[in-house]
Amino acid sequence: MRILLVEDDELLGDGVRDALERARHAVEWVRDGRHALTALGGSAFDLAILDLGLPGLDGIEVLRSLRARGGATPVLVLTARDAPAQRVAGLDAGADDYLTKPFDLDELLARVRALQRRARGAAVNVIEHGPLRLDPGSFSVTCEGRAVELQRREFMLLHKLLESAGQVLSRAQLEESLYGWEGGVESNTLDVHIHRLRRKLYPDVIRTVRGVGYVIDPAPQARAD
Repeated sequence: MRILLVEDDELLGDGVRDALERARHAVEWVRDGRHALTALGGSAFDLAILDLGLPGLDGIEVLRSLRARGGATPVLVLTARDAPAQRVAGLDAGADDYLTKPFDLDELLARVRALQRRARGAAVNVIEHGPLRLDPGSFSVTCEGRAVELQRREFMLLHKLLESAGQVLSRAQLEESLYGWEGGVESNTLDVHIHRLRRKLYPDVIRTVRGVGYVIDPAPQARAD
C-alpha cells in the first residue's frame, strides 16, 4: 500500500515510517496539516495515518476538508486526544479508525491491514489468484504451493498488481506506488522488477500492454458442471 503519514513528532514519525516500510508499504511523510491536504489532493494514497495535533492546520480540519471535497482515502487517526467526545469528533469528521497514543506498533499494523481488507471488501488480507497466494500479514508468496522469495519492492509491485487484477496500471502509477516522492529512480528500474517477478513466478504472470503499462489478467473462473 501507498500510505501518507501525517505526524509532526520526529521521533514517533520516524518509528512509524520504519515499521510501515518493514511491512512492505511505501510511505510519504509530511509534518503539518496544510502539506497533508496538498499531498492528499495531488496524489493517490491507499491510506492516510493522521495525527490531530498538527501545526498549520489541525487534523480535524484536514479530515473535514478532505471529506468535503469528496476525498475517499481511508484515514486512521493517531492522537493523544483520548476523551470519548474527541474520538466521536474525529470519527464524525470522517476518520475510519482511531488509535490513541501511546500505542503498540503491532496494533497499528493490524489496524492498517484491517482497513486494507475493508477497502478491498475482503474478509481476509490473503490474495489468491490462480496458482499465486500472497499474504501481506506474513509477507509471503507461494506459486503452486512453492514458497517464492521476493525482495521488498518485488513484493510491493506484485501486491499492487494483484489488488488491481484486470486493470491496466501505467508505469507512472506503479512507480509512484513503489517509490512515492523519491527522486533519482532509474528509468529501467520497474522493468527490472517485472523481469524478476516473471522469472521467479512464471513468464506470463504479468502482461505488458504496449504504450500503456502492465496488468495481471483476472483469474479464470471455474466452470460449473
